[in-house]
Amino acid sequence: MTHQPNSGVQVCPACGVKIVGRDTVLFSAGAPGNRARLWARVCQYVKKPGCINEEEESIGVVKEGDYYSQQQSSSP
Repeated sequence: MTHQPNSGVQVCPACGVKIVGRDTVLFSAGAPGNRARLWARVCQYVKKPGCINEEEESIGVVKEGDYYSQQQSSSP
């Protein structure tokens, strides 16, 4: 895990996403999310070594709205 000193920001070496504090995820596009949304949209598919979002306790409960929907992927 890459951690920037005194900033509270972790950068995942597998995908480059930033996690601020314990649960605020800054995606490359769109609104910030949480670890559950990151797992639902990225981590479960990428499966690269070094992923910092694989521990169930940290991910929390993944909700239906955390996954991409057909409507979200087709809108501009």
